Amino acid sequence: MEELLTVIAKGLVEFPDGVTVTVDEPNADGARAYHLHVSQSDMGRVIGRQGRIAKAIRTVMSSAASRRHERVTVEID
Repeated sequence: MEELLTVIAKGLVEFPDGVTVTVDEPNADGARAYHLHVSQSDMGRVIGRQGRIAKAIRTVMSSAASRRHERVTVEID
């Protein structure tokens, strides 16, 4: 799952070396939090207009997690 988020983000940004993903331990609900870090200049590319790209990233990650019977959240830092 971490690799999927990294590949998606690196395809969107101008500086792919600035992309890092950190993963938290599952919370009480069993959902695992993924934190996406990108360079400040690429933040708009990852969020998109009115958050459309960020919403699409979260949808793809949720779909991939549901196939593995997991729950995930994606935070863009």
